[in-house]
Amino acid sequence: MYDVVIIGSGPAGLSAAIYAKRAGLNLVVLEKSPMSGGQVLNTYEVDNYLGMPGMDGFDMGMRFREHADKLGIEFKTSSVQAIEDQGEGKLVHSEGEVLETRTVILATGAVHARLDVPGEERLTGRGVSYCATCDGAFYQGKRVAVVGGGDVALEDAIYLARTCEKVYLIHRRDELRGAFVLQEALKALPNVEILYSHVVAEILGENAVEALRIINHKADKQDLLSVAGVFVAVGIRPETEWVRKLVACDENGYVLAGEDCATNIPGLFVAGDVRKKPLRQIVTAVSDGANAAASAGSYCRDMKRI
Repeated sequence: MYDVVIIGSGPAGLSAAIYAKRAGLNLVVLEKSPMSGGQVLNTYEVDNYLGMPGMDGFDMGMRFREHADKLGIEFKTSSVQAIEDQGEGKLVHSEGEVLETRTVILATGAVHARLDVPGEERLTGRGVSYCATCDGAFYQGKRVAVVGGGDVALEDAIYLARTCEKVYLIHRRDELRGAFVLQEALKALPNVEILYSHVVAEILGENAVEALRIINHKADKQDLLSVAGVFVAVGIRPETEWVRKLVACDENGYVLAGEDCATNIPGLFVAGDVRKKPLRQIVTAVSDGANAAASAGSYCRDMKRI
């Protein structure tokens, strides 16, 4: 029996693994992707993590994993289908096996939200992208659009403006939500145009993106915007669909837990972007991982004393 099974190996899961290992807990990390790191792998530059200004996101993710590897932490590439609560223990049903554990730390992260407009699904990978740092190089010298108004959207627009002829930032509100320093940097770029109070109604193109049908909802006016690519950055949704019947979540699917990361199910803890909280950043994910591991350790010690 494991003391802890950690599901997910982004910053939260890796932090939890490091803290759990150092506490002497017997653990395994399950990760469905072939590479650890989570969303940070697709971040061009991380400039707000203490002591690592201007850090490449991919390199940061690799350093996090290397830290875990140096401690000899066990990893398995496996997708989890279900968690079965058996009171004092849990059964984790993953591909091809069932793992018995005293506690579980859920650190599955979140995925990019979609616009849910005509043409989006059909043209995903053919001009519709959710990762500017992954796909931006394909649009060098071309006109592109970024949809969103938060930090990620602003960072994507700034990144794309370095190589694209023109970048349109489409935002549904009349003011941006991203950090002030990012807004100032974006507005200083001559090849960026911000379209406030606009929404994308349709993505057009036969075999690839050719244009967007956009609506100015204040002026009640429609236009066609000619672009070769559109980068969607309208938020994230938690990877909790498969566990929502077991653990308490809010209306958006975020798991309810306090700073100790304990859920309503004894022995089940949550860390990172899946937890309901006001700020989702790498630093808060790492903090969650540490707290979740500490709580799991206390739970295991109490069980063994019983």
